[in-house]
Amino acid sequence: MKYQYKFEKILSLKEREKDEALSTYQKSVKRFENVAEELYQLLKKKEDLLDFQTSKLETGLSIQEIRHHQRFITNLEKSIKHYQDLVINARNQMNWYEQKLQEKNIEVKKYEKLKEKDFEKYLFLLQEIENKQIDEISTQIYFHRIGN
Repeated sequence: MKYQYKFEKILSLKEREKDEALSTYQKSVKRFENVAEELYQLLKKKEDLLDFQTSKLETGLSIQEIRHHQRFITNLEKSIKHYQDLVINARNQMNWYEQKLQEKNIEVKKYEKLKEKDFEKYLFLLQEIENKQIDEISTQIYFHRIGN
C-alpha cells in the first residue's frame, strides 16, 4: 500500500505560486535598490556641486557662472524629487510583494501540515493492518497447535 497525498497537485501549485511570488519580490527589491542608488548619486552630485560652488564663491565667481550653477542645481533638485517619488513607489511595491510572499508561504505551510497529518494517519492505518495480520497469524498458529 503506497502513500499518496490527495492534495499533492494543489500543494505543488501552491509551491509554484510561492516561488513566483519570491521571484517577483526579489525583482522588486532589486528595483528598489537601483532607484535608491540613483537617488543617492543625485544627492551626492548636488552636495558636491554646492561644495564646489561655495569654494568658487570664496575665490570669485561671475554672475553668469552663478546662474549656470543655479540652473543646474534646480534641474538636479527636480531629478531628486522625481527619484524620491520613485523610491517611495518602489518601496511600497516591494512591501506589497513581500506581503504577498508571506501569504503564499502561509498557504504552502498549511498544505504541508495537512500532508504531514495525513501521512501520520496513513502510518497509523498501516500499523492497524499489520496488527490485525499478526493477530490472525497468531490465532492460526494457536489453532494449528491445538489441532495436532
